[in-house]
Amino acid sequence: MTALRSINQDDLRNHNLSVIIDTILRSPTSLSRADLAKATGLTKATMSLLANILLNNHVVREGEPDISQTTHGRPSTPLSVAHGRWAGLGLQINTDGFGCEALDLDGRVIDAKWIHNDMRRTNPKDIFDELDDLSRPIEKTLNHKHYRLVGSGLALPGLVTDDNTLLMARNLGWERLDLTQFSVVRRLKPRAGNEARLAALSQIPGQATQRLTSSHECTLAPTDSFIYLSTDIGIGGAVVRRGSVETGDHGFAGELGHVSVDLNGPTCRCGRRGCLETYAGRRALVESACIASGDDAVKSESMDELYKRWQQGDANAVDAIDRGLDAMISVIVTVINIVDVDTVILGGFWSNFGSELSDRLERRLNELSLGRDAVNIRVLMPLAADYPALRGAAQVGLRRFIDNPLDFLSA
Repeated sequence: MTALRSINQDDLRNHNLSVIIDTILRSPTSLSRADLAKATGLTKATMSLLANILLNNHVVREGEPDISQTTHGRPSTPLSVAHGRWAGLGLQINTDGFGCEALDLDGRVIDAKWIHNDMRRTNPKDIFDELDDLSRPIEKTLNHKHYRLVGSGLALPGLVTDDNTLLMARNLGWERLDLTQFSVVRRLKPRAGNEARLAALSQIPGQATQRLTSSHECTLAPTDSFIYLSTDIGIGGAVVRRGSVETGDHGFAGELGHVSVDLNGPTCRCGRRGCLETYAGRRALVESACIASGDDAVKSESMDELYKRWQQGDANAVDAIDRGLDAMISVIVTVINIVDVDTVILGGFWSNFGSELSDRLERRLNELSLGRDAVNIRVLMPLAADYPALRGAAQVGLRRFIDNPLDFLSA
């Protein structure tokens, strides 16, 4: 029989520090030591000791004492995340380019670079080498500003296994890539994942950075459940349950773009027929609207032309958008009925159609949901609208620090 592993003081201290950091990140306001002790269940003495560790390591900072709440004794001093010390690095390769982003624990972007490029039929080694070159100046910026890089993430538009294999990224033409063959992966050791799931991660308030107080975050709480739809040439998706992204047994959960709307429909790049992507993907919409075909259909100017014609009421464009919207409604309602969530976040190019389209989507979902008499479905636009998967990848890097702070702190 294997001996049970005992929990030593360092294990307990590491856990408690992680809980404190998480609590501060998820709170919309600064918290005092007494507030944190109450929220975490830790004693005031333990909280005082651990708060000093976080202060001395520049994880948190003290604000001005709140004298308005004081009736007797010393006024409470709020704690919030400190700026300028801890950073995560996000890497992404997508169908329209690749880039890097360094993210502070307080939520500010330190530095970011994105290269717009048609990524179809590119050589993986060339792209990963360019990504390596792109990341190095950002790392130098972090060193110059005295940041400590605590981890990194890598967002890819395909299925990624836990052993760092990209099984397929059909819209790139890449299959069965051992990611460890690339120098940037060996050097930075990023945790790789599907871009839609990392984009969904970036929507969770306080997931790995200081929670802001925007109106969107007031609508979405850190422990809410939602469906995230990532729309581009391909369509990806993710299901978030109580603030955690559902990955499935093999890490492939949430592939909404490959739910079949019609088994006799158009052939998808995945080899199946009638996938949502063949109706609501960017290429499919442009071709259906008779604007362009083939390689020309994925150019940004073709998408701009689609928006323009749709706004002008062009019959082909309106019909393409309506068919794509119907296909999305069919898939989203099915997922809502299966997983029982009441929030949908519409990310990617579909969000550019504005509130008129999202209102239509919301209205139809509420008409068709089985739980419509008890549940009100809402459709939101993304909190992190620009490169959300890149931000999510950087947050994956920051979570290495949040989950195991004693690997980085001087106690």
